[in-house]
Amino acid sequence: MSEPTQFFASCPKGFEDLLRNELKELGIEQVKDSFSGVPFEGELKDAYKACLWSRLASRILMPLLSFEAENEDELYKHVQQIDWSEHLDVSGTLAVNSQLINSTINNSQYAALKVKDAIVDQFMARENERPSVDRDTPDIRINLFINKDQAILSLDLSGDPLHKRGYRKSHVAAPMKENLAAAVLIRAGWPNESKVLVDPMCGSGTLLIEAAFMALDIAPGLRRKYFGFINWKGHDGSLWNELKREAQQARDLNLNKISLDIKGYDESLDSIRAANFNIEAAGLEDFITVDQRNIASCQAPDSEEAGLVVVNPPYGERLGEVRELGYLYADLGDCWKQHFNGWACSLFTGNMELAKQVGLRSHKDNTLYNGPIKCKLFHYKINKKKPESGSPKAIEKDNESKAMIANRLKKNFKHLSKWARRNKIECYRVYDADLPEFSAAIDIYKDWIHVQEYQAPASIDIRKARQRFKHIVDVIPEVLSVDKSHMVIKQRQQQKGQNQYERQANKGYEFTVEENNLKFIINLDDYLDTGLFLDHRDIRARIRDMSDGMDVLNLFAYTGSVSVYAAAGGAKSVTTIDMSNTYLEWAKQNFKLNGLNSDSYYFIKSDCMKWLKAQNSQTKTYDLIFVDPPTFSNSKSMEDVFDIQKDHAYLIKQCMKLLNPGGVLIFSNNFRKFRLDTKALQDYHIENITRQTMPEDFKRNQKIHNCWFIQ
Repeated sequence: MSEPTQFFASCPKGFEDLLRNELKELGIEQVKDSFSGVPFEGELKDAYKACLWSRLASRILMPLLSFEAENEDELYKHVQQIDWSEHLDVSGTLAVNSQLINSTINNSQYAALKVKDAIVDQFMARENERPSVDRDTPDIRINLFINKDQAILSLDLSGDPLHKRGYRKSHVAAPMKENLAAAVLIRAGWPNESKVLVDPMCGSGTLLIEAAFMALDIAPGLRRKYFGFINWKGHDGSLWNELKREAQQARDLNLNKISLDIKGYDESLDSIRAANFNIEAAGLEDFITVDQRNIASCQAPDSEEAGLVVVNPPYGERLGEVRELGYLYADLGDCWKQHFNGWACSLFTGNMELAKQVGLRSHKDNTLYNGPIKCKLFHYKINKKKPESGSPKAIEKDNESKAMIANRLKKNFKHLSKWARRNKIECYRVYDADLPEFSAAIDIYKDWIHVQEYQAPASIDIRKARQRFKHIVDVIPEVLSVDKSHMVIKQRQQQKGQNQYERQANKGYEFTVEENNLKFIINLDDYLDTGLFLDHRDIRARIRDMSDGMDVLNLFAYTGSVSVYAAAGGAKSVTTIDMSNTYLEWAKQNFKLNGLNSDSYYFIKSDCMKWLKAQNSQTKTYDLIFVDPPTFSNSKSMEDVFDIQKDHAYLIKQCMKLLNPGGVLIFSNNFRKFRLDTKALQDYHIENITRQTMPEDFKRNQKIHNCWFIQ
């Protein structure tokens, strides 16, 4: 194959121009413009070079035949025009991929099957034997592409997609493909003069490794064991081996003479471990270092020259998740301004709204596609400006903001502190996002203040929300007459899966509070919640009044405060169920603190849904059941994902099976958009008691919980 041959290098949309330039740099001059790839003309050597050296191509195809195929019979007939014995032995293997666009033949799998049938039938007719199918590593892979009934049948010389570099041992969820990473880096201006690069959210290290390959001029296909031409009958083994030798020599030379400073950070230890595995497998441990850090802790390396920051943060799928990720993007912008002055920064995202939260104006952007997702690569030049916080105008605006929240807090505190003293209440909510732009909850626990940031409304800029939260914190000591050392502040951050239930800190400071003459252990620091749901205060009091002589069941019991009230109210037995050992032990301590000791108090560690499902006709039944499930849970301790809106009817029905005649189920939840499925629950008498169970300190925001009596 020394005469010129037509080839096609496919690639994702958005970097065809980069691929054209790359092929020209490899010495392939006859390139053309096209969509999702680059047609080129050359010798077999040029196709081998593209397979070995292209960082951007997805596949290298060698067209064998072009024809019109309006139906499967025409397709079959044209495929048989090729003498397949020139490409494959009868004892060999093959696979067929197909892609159809606006084709009369509308099933890609069926089209691939017809191509395969035409090939093997040709062998059977000639030799009474046929090659077999191997979808993973076939001797030849055939590619069928039909657009408006115009078909192109090609040999896929790459075999596997070229983004598979042959080094990857470990990955994390949704890793960026290597050829997309290469396109991002080229668009970002890498390699730069300083050869310094940082990825603050490196995941399994794809951007880092591609950056090192590029800067060291290492052929990305050098570690691959399999290409689609290796067992093809037209393969020139000596030519391929010579090209590999040249690439290996270039790699060895550059490993010894080029200096790089490439750093990756990620807050996930699993990601850091995966990145280290992959970096070592790629032979780049001398050029790349990774470290476990969150965004706020990322800093520029000790380098005299500014470098490049490149990052591919998550895009978010659900609305709530997107809003949560806004804080992450804001952290990125703050980190760059604080630690990367003079650097170039490039951010790749599929969510343009999130990109705005970076708080910087990009000087350029590029459109690239991550699979079907249209994405943007934003480029920033970080130049520190003098802070405006000290200007008279900024000080005046800050003072106005602080005065607004201080006045509202004073008004609330004046009323609620009197109410709390009259009712001997030590723990209450004094502020609950009364002013929407100041989005936080402020709770008083004896002589401590617990401040928790809410997710700000979507209409509020994240940076303004953070500034206003700071103003809340600033005014609390004076308005509530508390020392700063007695303030616990929890700022909002994204919580995933099990994290929402796990220990958030390890300070271990606990103290005791009183409520309705009962005592409870409080921990303000170590968990998202404190140990006592303040909005359930009146529900707990009702349960104590109802419990005398009853068998009481408390499901999703948390720290057992409802169980304590039931026991204190004279319950005959109290069963407390939660899937957390930590919370069950906490519940036992609350019982002990109140001198409640009985063989009729049971503590069961279990997934409540699983426990309910396991009950039968021989199971103990109850006079009073309290259920306050989470809105959503996919904890590792649970067998299935729990969704309160979707699963509440089943949950209630399971509970009602355990309820004695005349008994009451109290069902509560705090999902603000919750709608009770009255049709599914029409066999029961249901009374909405939400308003009657709303304590005085929560009447300003009556969406804090929903509550029903069910009989």
